[in-house]
Amino acid sequence: MSAAWTPLRDELARWRDAGRVADFWWRDDDAGQPAPALARLTCLAQQAQVPLALAVIPQHAARDLVQAPGPWVSILQHGCDHRSRAAAGEKKTEFPAAEAVPDALARLALGMARIAGPHTVRALVPPWNRVSSPALLAQLAQAGYQGLSRFGPRGKALAVPGLVQVNTHVDIIDWHGTRGFVGLESALSATVAHLRARRTGEVDGSEPTGVLSHHAVHDAACWDFLERLFDVSRSDGAARWSAAGELFARAH
Repeated sequence: MSAAWTPLRDELARWRDAGRVADFWWRDDDAGQPAPALARLTCLAQQAQVPLALAVIPQHAARDLVQAPGPWVSILQHGCDHRSRAAAGEKKTEFPAAEAVPDALARLALGMARIAGPHTVRALVPPWNRVSSPALLAQLAQAGYQGLSRFGPRGKALAVPGLVQVNTHVDIIDWHGTRGFVGLESALSATVAHLRARRTGEVDGSEPTGVLSHHAVHDAACWDFLERLFDVSRSDGAARWSAAGELFARAH
């Protein structure tokens, strides 16, 4: 194992010495149709015995995928069609503040109906990790959603009353550069930084450290990182990987 992994092993040891277990979770975005990369992803989850939260775009969703995604896989709703409706000059979002809330809720309901199945968790993963409409957020729990997942340390466990928020914190893709693996140093630094911030109380210590992947654009280094991360984190009992169904049921 490369010395580059030493900071993570050391941080996990600090959690263990403190009598704590560092919990993680794994979310992969932009799923829809069966593909070799998706098959490899679900196979990795099964082989590593690490729960996978698969964020599926309803408009692109294959029925077989949402009905039988694999024994270690949960299905989350990745927006409706992954199309930005932002106004000119605004950051990309499928859910802009200018959209009428009833219209957005209607789209979401149709999307959830397309991905409903025995492995579906009623949690919304907004494309680009962004919901620009506070009014829509306020209505999600009433519309039947139990969870919301974006990116970055959460400010509180409930995004709004009744809506559990569990975010991701480590994006392994270099979106602004190669669009491949972000690099071992960068990925590990983000992982250790969030774990340390949780342990020291700088951020919510009860929010699991979320690893975000995008199987469709993985290169060899992405796959290698995930495999090694699962091995290192589970090697000595200092960490556990949680399933989405468990996480989004918390605080209810």
